[in-house]
Amino acid sequence: MIPAMPATATTATTTSSRQVSAVALRFGQFAVMGVVAALILVAGVWASWGTAQHVMLTKGRERGTVEVTRCGAQTCSGRYTPLSAGSQPRVRVVLEKSVAVERGRTYTVVLKPGSDDAVRSGPAGVLYAWVPLGGALLLASVVVAGGLRRTRAAWVLALSGVALLTAAFALV
Repeated sequence: MIPAMPATATTATTTSSRQVSAVALRFGQFAVMGVVAALILVAGVWASWGTAQHVMLTKGRERGTVEVTRCGAQTCSGRYTPLSAGSQPRVRVVLEKSVAVERGRTYTVVLKPGSDDAVRSGPAGVLYAWVPLGGALLLASVVVAGGLRRTRAAWVLALSGVALLTAAFALV
């Protein structure tokens, strides 16, 4: 006859197995939420950099002013007057329409290389270019607070996003 195992050994094995699976589950949640938060932030930087590179790295680019004469649903256009050496005047350049672009006003701009697309320059242009990052910071703060349970880091992300969006709104 084979003696039966004591009941305490079976309970101990089951308890340790549950603890290991709970730790693995918590680690998996932490890893997944960390990746999601990082992807949100990378997407915000990626979306912002498409415009920000032209505004921030202006050396060698055509800089000037645009007097907005016509606005459509998505874009505004106007006459380009150069301010930088080597830049040529243009009859029409296109500027993305936003709440801050009005017909009849003049804006300082940087032209995208090889095109007639203009991007606002100066502090207002820099902040406006980084607005997608501000939104990403706000969204990532929710993921960090809820998924990672890091409330201090979430507050830092959220306040950074709010500061960026508020500064862009105030200057634009």
